[in-house]
Amino acid sequence: MFSIKYKFLSLMILASLTTLSLFSQTSFKLKFKKSAIYAGIEVGSKGVKMSVIEIEKNEDEAGNFNSLKDSSINTDFISFNQPTFAATLDALTGLYRQALVGFKIPAQNIFTVMSSGVKVLSEKDNNKIWVEKLSDSFRARINEPQRSFKLVSVQDEARLSHLGIVPAAKRFSTFLIDIGSGNTKGGYFPNSDISAIRLFELSWGTKSVNNAGDKRLDADNSLANYRKQLFRVLEGSANQEIVYAINVSGAYNMSDNIAFSGGIAWALANLIHPELNTDDVVPITYKEVEQFYNRIYENPGYYTPEVLANRLAAADGEKSSITGTVKTVQKVFDQKALMAGTGLLLRIMRQFEGVYEQKQFYLVKNGQVGWISAYVDQEIMAK
Repeated sequence: MFSIKYKFLSLMILASLTTLSLFSQTSFKLKFKKSAIYAGIEVGSKGVKMSVIEIEKNEDEAGNFNSLKDSSINTDFISFNQPTFAATLDALTGLYRQALVGFKIPAQNIFTVMSSGVKVLSEKDNNKIWVEKLSDSFRARINEPQRSFKLVSVQDEARLSHLGIVPAAKRFSTFLIDIGSGNTKGGYFPNSDISAIRLFELSWGTKSVNNAGDKRLDADNSLANYRKQLFRVLEGSANQEIVYAINVSGAYNMSDNIAFSGGIAWALANLIHPELNTDDVVPITYKEVEQFYNRIYENPGYYTPEVLANRLAAADGEKSSITGTVKTVQKVFDQKALMAGTGLLLRIMRQFEGVYEQKQFYLVKNGQVGWISAYVDQEIMAK
């Protein structure tokens, strides 16, 4: 079983890297007069992601950034077994070499990290040996024994995400929540000090909620039973943790805007508001997300690429772009994963649905690029 799965993962990795190789033969379209190209490669709960960004060169201050290329290869690293470890190592090495050789980015401009989700889950299940093994194996394979491969803390990832995603004008009035695969983290700056974020953290993410629902199915694998078990997971220990974490954070009284990033935020932004396909940030309401949750269970065909595109009064070129994006969403999230992620999102949003004060909710599509850009900026300024 593992052997078959690993062969499939290897074929997927090869196909992904072949596509990247073809892309690398074209040149990047740069935005700034004075800039440099950097790559951030992150090992996350679901797999490996690479963001290639152009950063404007400014002396003694953080520069503006321009996203050039995003790539991801799903390897399910947090299963913590030999096949997924090997697939993750192959993907990590392949993306690094693609940045170095294909995109001709100098090694010192390529940053490699492991996400806070990996850190949390490896510590929770006593699987830190897989993290250490991946770090050592990667350094050996690329022949860079001194390469930095940091395991990013939840605190750092939350702070960097906020700095990279939220505009300066809304920096101190926005509570940012990043829903990942294995955990959820975020926060806000309560004292107008960007060095100290008030942290919000949950041990639940889209994949961990999905897995918990699956484990409760027993012999009944029907979607109806999955929805029932998902409800029990979300209304049980997950909801208790959410309520406690938000109350402790003090975010309700201190924030006007609640912004969500992460894979599920990207997916819902494109499925609920496909007409805003060129917008990086999409305003959303609790009712819209609740309607999506019910529809994706009762009538998933409503969100197929062709049906979505045909409902829009848009030019053919725009419809083609929307169709392509929705197809990508479907490759990343199946029906059950969308239900799990949306269910978790709703439980969090519910805590901010006040009677006397309404918060503005946003879905952020480019969250991954945001925190990587802030991380790269931080490393540049530290040199």
